[in-house]
Amino acid sequence: MSESGFTLIYEPNTASKVSVNEYKNLLEKGKDDVKIDTMKKIIVTILNGDPLPDLLMHIIRFVMPSKSKELKRLLYHYWEVCPKLDSSGKMRHEMILVCNAIQRDLQHPNEYIRGITLRYLTKLKEPELLETLVPNVRQCLEHRHAYVRKNAVFALWSIHKVSDHLCPDVDELIYRFLYDENDSVCKRNAFVCLGDLNRNAALQYIQDNISVIDSLDPLLQLSFIEFFKKDSLLNPALKQQYAQLVTEMVESSSNVVMYEAANALTSLSSNSTSILLAGSKFVELANKEADNNVKIITLERIKELNKQHPGVLQDLSLEILRVLSAQDVAVRKKALDVTLEFITSRNVEDVVKLLKKELQATSSSNDDKNVEYRQLLINAIHQLAIKFVEVAANVIDLLLDTIADLNSTSAYEVITFVKEVVEKFPNLRDSIIKRLIQTLPNVKSGKVFRGAFWVIGEYALDEHLIQDAWKYIRSSIGEVPIVASELKGKTPANTEGGDDGQEHPHKKKGPVVLPDGTYATESALTADVNSNGFEDEKKAPIRKQLLAGDFYLGAVLSSTLVKLILRLRKLNTQEKILNALKAEALLIMVSILRLGESSLVKKKIDEDSADRVFSYIRILNDEEDVEEITTSFLDDTKDAFKAQITDVETKKAEEEARDLHANADQVDDAIAFRQLDKDNKSGNKAVDDLAVASGSDLKKENLSSRLNQILQLTGFSDPIYAEAFVKVHQYDVVLDVLLVNQTTTTLRNLSVEFATLGDLKVVDKPTTTNIGPHGFYKIQTTIKVTSADTGVIFGNIVYDGQHSDESTIVILNDVHVDIMDYIKPAVCSESQFRKMWNEFEWENKITIKSPIDSLKNYLDELMKGTNMECLTPGAVIGEECQFLSANLYSRSTFGEDALANLCIEKQSDGPIIGHVRIRSKGQGLALSLGDRVASISRKGKNAVVTRV
Repeated sequence: MSESGFTLIYEPNTASKVSVNEYKNLLEKGKDDVKIDTMKKIIVTILNGDPLPDLLMHIIRFVMPSKSKELKRLLYHYWEVCPKLDSSGKMRHEMILVCNAIQRDLQHPNEYIRGITLRYLTKLKEPELLETLVPNVRQCLEHRHAYVRKNAVFALWSIHKVSDHLCPDVDELIYRFLYDENDSVCKRNAFVCLGDLNRNAALQYIQDNISVIDSLDPLLQLSFIEFFKKDSLLNPALKQQYAQLVTEMVESSSNVVMYEAANALTSLSSNSTSILLAGSKFVELANKEADNNVKIITLERIKELNKQHPGVLQDLSLEILRVLSAQDVAVRKKALDVTLEFITSRNVEDVVKLLKKELQATSSSNDDKNVEYRQLLINAIHQLAIKFVEVAANVIDLLLDTIADLNSTSAYEVITFVKEVVEKFPNLRDSIIKRLIQTLPNVKSGKVFRGAFWVIGEYALDEHLIQDAWKYIRSSIGEVPIVASELKGKTPANTEGGDDGQEHPHKKKGPVVLPDGTYATESALTADVNSNGFEDEKKAPIRKQLLAGDFYLGAVLSSTLVKLILRLRKLNTQEKILNALKAEALLIMVSILRLGESSLVKKKIDEDSADRVFSYIRILNDEEDVEEITTSFLDDTKDAFKAQITDVETKKAEEEARDLHANADQVDDAIAFRQLDKDNKSGNKAVDDLAVASGSDLKKENLSSRLNQILQLTGFSDPIYAEAFVKVHQYDVVLDVLLVNQTTTTLRNLSVEFATLGDLKVVDKPTTTNIGPHGFYKIQTTIKVTSADTGVIFGNIVYDGQHSDESTIVILNDVHVDIMDYIKPAVCSESQFRKMWNEFEWENKITIKSPIDSLKNYLDELMKGTNMECLTPGAVIGEECQFLSANLYSRSTFGEDALANLCIEKQSDGPIIGHVRIRSKGQGLALSLGDRVASISRKGKNAVVTRV
């Protein structure tokens, strides 16, 4: 780009460049549409480094007289980028003609022509040219059309910045213009200029309008707010006064002004009243604005405010929850997340009441949005109940009442919540277990049954609770043995009243006469369906689950029976009762095993569940190791769950502590003076915003680290040597290619061509060039990335030979895009993981055989190599043992989820064996991660060299 260029225009690569003479012919003989295309090409050529000085006179002669507005606009683009000085650094004589043309355009009757001419003057930096134009620009301030006046203000401002002696009274001129002007855009432009030119005049104008500041035009109010923010940095003593003015403007009817004023108020004042006012306005915007993005942005601002000023915004929690009326799940999730940070013991009951109403309102609908929203509500209630014991009992009753109406995922969330509450609040255990047993007849999901039985087995500590639980379990299984009773139910019953005792397998069905004397009709299909449906409804709930093939539930039920009997033994229950219950438990377990092997079930019992039930039968008959068995069943499992909860709480506390530490000011911190704070270590937000906007806040790159990212594209003996520095951004890959001519001849018309394989797309093509003997040349190309998939960039270098019809091709090495640049560790809940695991259709299973010395080390290598986060709690995998199972999760920058399940075993004096199952929505991500896992498994496999 030339030094004076301000416009970036992409030039499509063309092998043949248009000569200056061809440009002249096109401009001289072409019509307006041809001249428009030619002017575009000329502008692009100049921007790419060729000034084309010989064309200036032709453009003055053949383009300037045209009346086409499109051509006029391109002409001003050309004046902006064309070389205006000659080789000696003096103004070119042709520019006098240009200046005269500009002067005529400033007096043109068409306001569009005047406007674009004034806009061009803001980019003109030569005082010699501007000097003669100032009177005409001043006249434009009085033009009848606002489009001309608003551009004239900025033109005068920029002329003054180029050379202040050209228009010394510009501040007075704009000040008078500001009072005389009625158009809102013109007034805004004038005030912006005045604030930069004469601070005192700008303050005087604000002073004159203080009484009506809250009713001014929104555009002018926004320019006032911007002036306050900038001036408060230079004059901190005025912050308080500016804050009072912004407080009046925050009540504006314009949502944009309200947002900007609330934002400015937080930076101008740290007073709790001001912060609360700003927070309430953000909440009002979140409720009032229809755009979901605005809702999320304002809620995020509230969250940031709460971090900077903890405890100030607590009274806004119920107001924030009004945002739950929005239909978008992301907005509702953000509202719940923000509200949970504001909850204290004073407002927790009100918040819980509101959440209960929302939960009851959504329980009637089962569409996907409502199901997800219900889970969000249950999670929110869960967190509140764990944090505030006073609402736990009330919340438990509500959730257990609605458990029958919830779908299996939401109902399981409730059971997970119950498990945590009964562990953390021992005084609520008896009432919760009683309520749970009463609710179980309404449960329809095997997953919920499993969670409920675990809670009963672990926390039913009193004899009366165990008896109630046993009664329910016994009734929910039905008649045992199950196989015999099912077969008996399928056998036709004896005819009632028959003395011969003969069976009638086919009872004759006669016509049914209705009360009105007509015959009732029914199809055979309907009759069968109705009868089968009635039998299914009549079956006991656990029995129904077992017949459907859910033998994992059977194994959990058997474990619960063992725990209840062991606890009764510990409570010194009468031997007679204990033996009867033990016999009944053994009968139930044997019935489950027999049922699993029979033809009555839809799915046979799996080997794991059968082994577990067999082991429970042996444990109940073991009279020798009673103490060890009792400790394992009644204490160890409870301790493991307690350790898991403690670990989660510890992590959460550490995260909150880090968050607080990041936003807190330490008592022994040094006092930061902004004037002396060169690197802005004090973290002044307004300074940060300005630095980012101006681009000066970008982190300086460590140039030595670039050496690690340089790839060799050609060999050292090739006539052209090429190497590339690969820079990966969020959505694209930039290749900086260095070309070195290793020959003693000029390589003519050399071009580098790239192509891609995978979800990559070459955005721009490097231009053709000539490279002299032993010369260097740099090119840059951008490749767009659309998904986290394995991608390959390949290409070649082509240049002309000694004859025009010859060309030489040098093949480049392939560049492989590393998907790890686009995959980041992430965290999700267990229910979300399971839901995605069931939904994702692509699975890649990799068999592992690795020489790494320990399971934990292998897991660490896998997490490091795949950028995945382990979701399995540390208590489960913390101690080294022979087996390890863990769930891993990561998310790409393109929003793609990647799940992995690791199951490995350490053989004694042997390698680690097992497998990793990877699931994702798309095939590419699953295959790419699978390749990474396979490469990690091969790590450390050194070839053994045998000496012969």
